[in-house]
Amino acid sequence: MNKLRRQLSSNTSNVVEPRKLSDIKSKTGNVYESITIIAKRANQINISIKEELHNKLEEFASHTDSLEEIHENKEQIEISRAYERMPNPALLATTEFLEDKVYFRKNEEDLFS
Repeated sequence: MNKLRRQLSSNTSNVVEPRKLSDIKSKTGNVYESITIIAKRANQINISIKEELHNKLEEFASHTDSLEEIHENKEQIEISRAYERMPNPALLATTEFLEDKVYFRKNEEDLFS
């Protein structure tokens, strides 16, 4: 749960907070470009968290198809709850962007077309 611990220990809140558009715009000079960068980073975070969660839950998966009562696994429930308490990937991406932790570059081909 390395990524989980890192995300929970970060200073990102689970609550949506208003941000100044001027702060977001100042990084790239364009609000829409900044939002696009944040959205792409949020997708990357979401994919990695989802893969990590599925890998953790796969350890507890039962591959037998029986009609018996499903046994609740406390570890599996705790892992799921911990991931549900994590901040939204968009909030994490916005915080990373505003703290200059996101690397981005402009594609030169797009500038001339």
